[in-house]
Amino acid sequence: MKKDRYSLYLCIAITVEIVATTLLALSKGMSIILPAGLALAAYAVSYFFLTLSLKKIPIGLAYALWAGVGIVATSITNRVVFDKLISHGSIIGMLLILAGVLVINLLSGKDKPANSVSGGR
Repeated sequence: MKKDRYSLYLCIAITVEIVATTLLALSKGMSIILPAGLALAAYAVSYFFLTLSLKKIPIGLAYALWAGVGIVATSITNRVVFDKLISHGSIIGMLLILAGVLVINLLSGKDKPANSVSGGR
């Protein structure tokens, strides 16, 4: 149950990061004050929740999910909100990002750490 709380923190961090990035686009290069300020505040909230999630979720996994899901969701939001087309190359890239996040998620903790040494002295 406790790990679920940290997964929820990560979900909040991802969601707020997507909102922050959308607000950043609405700020027109930080020239419109309200969305610019809200974007900065949202990034702070996102980092706060990402930091909370790191108490139980390994940083490599948390960051891969935060960044990967954020990239894909922001691209979809950009398509829906701003009516921007997504190129075939971008779609392939996003599929590769999702595949990488899945590999990290499914295989994390199943392998020995890269710096572990087997055998005795």
